Amino acid sequence: MKILFTLASLCILIIAPFYGQIDIDTAKIIDPLSMEYQVFWELRFPRVVVAFFTGGLLGLSGLLFQSLFKNPMGTPYTLGVASGSTLGAAFAIVFGLGALTSLFGFLGAIITVFILFTVTARLQSFESNSLLLVGIALSFFYNAVLMILFYISDESQSFEIVRFTMGSLDVVGWSETLLITLSALLLLSLSLKYKYELRLLLTSNDNAFLKGIEVKKVNIVLLFSVSVAVGVCVSITGPIGFVGLIIPHMVKILYRQSADRLLLPTFLYAGVFLVLSDFISRNLGTTSDIPIGIITAFVGGPFFIYLIMQRGR
Repeated sequence: MKILFTLASLCILIIAPFYGQIDIDTAKIIDPLSMEYQVFWELRFPRVVVAFFTGGLLGLSGLLFQSLFKNPMGTPYTLGVASGSTLGAAFAIVFGLGALTSLFGFLGAIITVFILFTVTARLQSFESNSLLLVGIALSFFYNAVLMILFYISDESQSFEIVRFTMGSLDVVGWSETLLITLSALLLLSLSLKYKYELRLLLTSNDNAFLKGIEVKKVNIVLLFSVSVAVGVCVSITGPIGFVGLIIPHMVKILYRQSADRLLLPTFLYAGVFLVLSDFISRNLGTTSDIPIGIITAFVGGPFFIYLIMQRGR
């Protein structure tokens, strides 16, 4: 089955940039003066790259959160970073700073990270449950403030905020694409660097401590890195649900290995999954793309149930 998934993934990545709402002549994509060149290299290809690295980042973040918190329901948004980013974006939209939506979204995420790790620094020892509770409390607070912004916003502003929360992979050019790509690759590199420490932490913090691991330091480094990377991603694409929760479980079912050995497979399969979801979103024949968050849940949910049934057999 793993070989089949690998071949299918390669096919998806190859064909994804060539199909969309506008038919293009593939022979003209190398002609800088043609419309096909602009559509392919400024819209289609960057979008596929964004989809792949956004999916990889979210899938890897979900795996790390589930491992570090030892909670199978962990997601990249568990600590409230996405809620902070959404609130920052909503501020920009409501107060007429729509051109700075991504910047305000990033500031909201970074402020959340600062609050989280300021609280963590005051703890005598690392307590994941305490950090988790702080993240949940921040999410509730952010949602309350967001409701106030909804109340004072007009109809068009409310629609913009809702649209942001559904996620979007609409990018033009390479500036935002490179930013997400760099964030994803840095997080992947750091995760692989701490692969041994993660393996010990999967057993218990006490066991890792006895093996000479600085438990608090490793946890803070990984959680901080994940939070910043997710903040960068969400500020550009909005919160895209499902990927970071379910894909790590799918990969565990397929490979039947511990999480420290699934870092790279999770990154790759999550990236391919989001590329596939975006491909479906762009080729349904609708007047506009269906929000990517709807597609990820619609496609991934039944497939995840299928995998669980296969494992049960």
